[in-house]
Amino acid sequence: MQMWEQQCGMPLPRPVCLEGDVGQPGLGLSSSDRAWVAANCTSMLHSAASLTFHADGSGEPYNTNVIGTKNVLDLCADLDVGNMHYVSTAYVCGLREERVMEEDLDFGQRFRNDYEMTKLEAEKLVRSAGFLKQLTVYRPAVIAGDSCTGYTNTYHGLYMYLKLMSVLVWNTEPGPDGVRHTPVQLEMTGDEPRNIIPVDWVSAVMCHLLGTPEAHGNTFHLAPEIPLTPRQIIEAGYVYFNSRGVEFVGPTPSSTPISEMDEDARQNMGMYREYEGSDPEFDLTNLQKHAPHLPCPVIDDAMLHRFWKYGEDDRWGKRRPKRLDPYRSIEEHCADLVVKSQSKLDPKALKVNFRVLGPGGGDWHLHIQSGRLTRFERGLSSESDASLQIDSKVFWQLTSEHKDFSVDSASESLDAPSDCRVRTLTELCSALFGVSVRHEQIVSTPTHGSGSVDFQTQADKA
Repeated sequence: MQMWEQQCGMPLPRPVCLEGDVGQPGLGLSSSDRAWVAANCTSMLHSAASLTFHADGSGEPYNTNVIGTKNVLDLCADLDVGNMHYVSTAYVCGLREERVMEEDLDFGQRFRNDYEMTKLEAEKLVRSAGFLKQLTVYRPAVIAGDSCTGYTNTYHGLYMYLKLMSVLVWNTEPGPDGVRHTPVQLEMTGDEPRNIIPVDWVSAVMCHLLGTPEAHGNTFHLAPEIPLTPRQIIEAGYVYFNSRGVEFVGPTPSSTPISEMDEDARQNMGMYREYEGSDPEFDLTNLQKHAPHLPCPVIDDAMLHRFWKYGEDDRWGKRRPKRLDPYRSIEEHCADLVVKSQSKLDPKALKVNFRVLGPGGGDWHLHIQSGRLTRFERGLSSESDASLQIDSKVFWQLTSEHKDFSVDSASESLDAPSDCRVRTLTELCSALFGVSVRHEQIVSTPTHGSGSVDFQTQADKA
């Protein structure tokens, strides 16, 4: 999260995180975490998967893709989570060559590898789960980096080819004309379509569909309208590296390598050789119906150059990450403030949704009685009297600076009805920051919006 905050230049909210393992029954969740899920969740987005292509003796990809999906379904059934958003893959189609429709699944097709086969088995499990009230399936094609920045956190798929080209070409001395000669033969025509999609588009489309109830219950192929071709990749590389020399020889049987570079290329491309045939065309009817305003960006030379630039700057995943700022846990701090002697909750207790942005932050629901914190729960509630959103840096400043306590900082972050705003601010300052607030003057300020007030106050250490 701190990495994204550095890029965005602003603090971001933290989700509620529960630690578990899809390989364990019940996902290995504690009893308190299960109770939280039961009380707060009505939908499950399941995207955990192993990208291992071939069984390697560790049990993958079967354990994660099939057993893991079964464990997720069992948990949902136990806790009455009836809405499932399942991330499959477009390649459950296997080696089919005809146009693949969104409602298609098992046609007895053959597969390139165990990954595709286990994802088909997992999708069949999800579709056969009779307890589900609604199922939405997302089938992405091959996911590449961010279309605008080139960012990626994995160097599989397209990036494996880009890395190979970068390493081989940059290690080739340019000729007298400044051009690097790259004698490589590729056993393809160069015009085979490649269904590759930028990760930021996948994120935007899925977020839109998740937030669009009328889209739920469908299957969506997340694939490009205009596929990429190997020829486009090679020609973009010619421009990026100032190189020439790749020859498309068609799907002919393997011949003797024509150069040392050609031999190196063949050895390193073996992992994805089974994908060098043509991709099928994926039907996009549901996607175009429910997300027509989000067309897939066309991967052009400029975008490919961004992918190369990011990969090279990142040393293809070996760059040391930026140092993260140390932070204190606001959850642990507030948990220590809870008054444990309260035998039962006062129905008149103040209920506040509390969101802290930035490192150490999160979402919580507070109960406050007589200026004391009596309950502190993860997540936000629909039954609250007020809400407070604050930056974690401001939180710690308010916590430690009693002498120069800024009530304005707390007041500006508070959203509460005008008739209880004074009480809310007073009790929050006491419960969270250990100060008592004496209101010397309260002045209504219509320009700040209906029901808002300005406080001229003095804060004393509680």
